[in-house]
Amino acid sequence: MSDAKNRTALIIVAMALGLLMASLDNTIVSACINKVIGDIGGFDNISWVFTAYMLAATSTMLIFGKLSDLFGRKKFYLIGIGLFLIGSALCGMAGNIEQLIFFRVIQGIGSGSVFPISFSILFTLFANPKDAAKLSGVMGAVFGLSSVAGPQLGTLISENLGWRWCFYVNLPIGIASMLVLLFALKESRSERKPKIDYAGAALLIASTVSLMLALELGGKNFAWGSWQIIGLFAIAAVGTTSFLMVESRASEPMLPLPIFRNRLVLGTSILCFCQGVIMFSAITYLPIYAVTVLGRANSNGILTPMMASLITGAIISGFVGAKFKFRSIMFVNMLLGIVAAILLMSLSPATPFWQVIAIMILLGAGVVGPLMSLAQSAVAMSVDKKYLGISSSVVGFWRNIGGIMGASIMAVIVNGNLKDSTLEAIKKFNIPQDQSATLANPENVIRAADKLPPELLAFLKDAIGKAINHGFVLSLCIMAFGAIVALTVGSARLVPQPKNAGEVQAHAGTI
Repeated sequence: MSDAKNRTALIIVAMALGLLMASLDNTIVSACINKVIGDIGGFDNISWVFTAYMLAATSTMLIFGKLSDLFGRKKFYLIGIGLFLIGSALCGMAGNIEQLIFFRVIQGIGSGSVFPISFSILFTLFANPKDAAKLSGVMGAVFGLSSVAGPQLGTLISENLGWRWCFYVNLPIGIASMLVLLFALKESRSERKPKIDYAGAALLIASTVSLMLALELGGKNFAWGSWQIIGLFAIAAVGTTSFLMVESRASEPMLPLPIFRNRLVLGTSILCFCQGVIMFSAITYLPIYAVTVLGRANSNGILTPMMASLITGAIISGFVGAKFKFRSIMFVNMLLGIVAAILLMSLSPATPFWQVIAIMILLGAGVVGPLMSLAQSAVAMSVDKKYLGISSSVVGFWRNIGGIMGASIMAVIVNGNLKDSTLEAIKKFNIPQDQSATLANPENVIRAADKLPPELLAFLKDAIGKAINHGFVLSLCIMAFGAIVALTVGSARLVPQPKNAGEVQAHAGTI
């Protein structure tokens, strides 16, 4: 094997390690969270350990993508990995929950670089888009692998070495990825000095963080009609409007709006948003359904089939994408999403568990997995090479935004249904009015299951199940909308760009 091919293989392994490290982090941390609370406390703020990471990653994703286009993918990938490792080391040394949350922000900023730049490097390395698409499928499968292995690995590490090692384990993986890319990846230099769109970057972060905070806090910490939530939505609206105005005039916009004139880029962005809705809704509510309604002891176990089959879906779509039009694959993907949503709406206590597993496999292999890699390929081939970084960021950005919005809106639907059921339970079982909030919370019902009268418990379980069923109506509507959008993306497909062998050899390992 030639030196160029060896370097390319090493680069692919390094990127896979980086993706594995960043995607493992949340699932490993979720498995050790009880150990964290037992050691440094902070139960009331524990959700911010995850929220802070997601906020930081999503709000910086587009910025890192653009900066990698301007100043070099290698440089900003290494910066991102470096920030992630610094954040990991600091998380492992955190003395209280406030420090851990702050250090998770540093980790999240680093993660915002790793995901998009990994895929943009991949599409720069390979002259033939079909080869890049197949490998992007493999990279997408890394996400599924981390989701399956993360909880078990996190439990193993936290019980044998302590929760701090769930963060320290990132260090050898990240350092290995950094060293390989440092020496194997050669990068071309730009002769001109690019101009950074500071105003666009600031407005992007402000509007994204405000929107995500409003969706995260609304209905939980503050009422939807409170001045805090309305204020956050207002900041997001004003920030977004200002951002679009700034971007339309900037010489080097942080988000080049003209890329959305391409039907495939716009359509794929919308489909990623749709995918995020059903994916995050399932991840949020199916564990609750499994424990409360189906009586399963392990809530996270129900997600394992979805995450495991996601690997298969991502890999297969990488190969299928080289044979069919994007429109055909995306339409089938959304149709399967419609089927999955209908099945989720039809779940009941009488549903055999094997059928639930089958629905999870359908979600992973048919709905979530395929678009993980296919979206990257579709957008990458539709934009100028100078926009590869930002185009890869767009995919992850819209998936995250769709996920957070989907889970939040579904929460409104579920909580509204539970409130109505609770009022009915109060009348039917002569329950004091001041206990209505307690009964409307599925977690409280789970904890107090052995203390509640059997008739009331059965009523509440049925109410929770029906509320979650109704919540998945949102996913059905979004998937139906996605199917319509999929038909509008045009007839594009992956087309190889032939190069002679000498050219391929010369460019291997260089971006």
